[in-house]
Amino acid sequence: MGLWARLTRIFRASTGAALDKMENPELVLQQTIRDMRDRVPELNNSVAQVMATERLLHKNHENLEKQVVDLDSKIKASVKMGRDDIATAYIGQLQQAQIDLERTGAQLENASLASKQALKARDNYVINMKKRTAEAMQLISASKQARLQEQLAQTMETFNIGDDASTFNEMREKIDRRVAAAEAKLQLGTSSVDTQMQDIEREAMDIQLKDKLLEYKQQMGLLGEGSPTTGKQIGAGNEANEKNEDVLDQVLLNEANEAKSSN
Repeated sequence: MGLWARLTRIFRASTGAALDKMENPELVLQQTIRDMRDRVPELNNSVAQVMATERLLHKNHENLEKQVVDLDSKIKASVKMGRDDIATAYIGQLQQAQIDLERTGAQLENASLASKQALKARDNYVINMKKRTAEAMQLISASKQARLQEQLAQTMETFNIGDDASTFNEMREKIDRRVAAAEAKLQLGTSSVDTQMQDIEREAMDIQLKDKLLEYKQQMGLLGEGSPTTGKQIGAGNEANEKNEDVLDQVLLNEANEAKSSN
């Protein structure tokens, strides 16, 4: 392969690639539809000219038929009048009119056939144009849909789905750790020595109030001296005090164990 042929091939390939990039299918299809629609008036003008020729030939054919009939009548009248010279002249005109009538008749047949063919071609073109237009509109819609899908794909590519997912997981772990720490602190707070001592003090206060109430009742003579209720209440108070002392000892023992384990 010669150098010029290779350069020509490279130029054609580069030009074709550039045209492919510049060529917009939607614009090309729309222009094709416009071109097809613009040809309809031209076809209508061509069909109109063919039909006009047919009508003109048809009118000439009718005039020639009338002329033949009129010349035939004149020939007969001249013969009756004995004017053979005039009859002979009319006969010459009649022969020429008959020749013209025959030729016009043949032209009229061809014109009628051409007119029918032109109308049929125009109708076929219009039907084909409508069909191609519908196909072009479908292709344009498909091209628009493809362009939208390409834009959507490009947009989706810009989303960092993996980074967002890792961020959500990281934040979820942090929140879970904070919730667990808060629950642990709450549990420690409810089981601390201070809380238990507050419970003991509240229970001791209740016992003292009940004892005070029994003392007032006894002073007012509402209770007999040495009544079983008073002894029972005092015994219950002693048992409660012993129980509170046991709980306090257990709390102090737990604190000592926790202090050893922390050291």
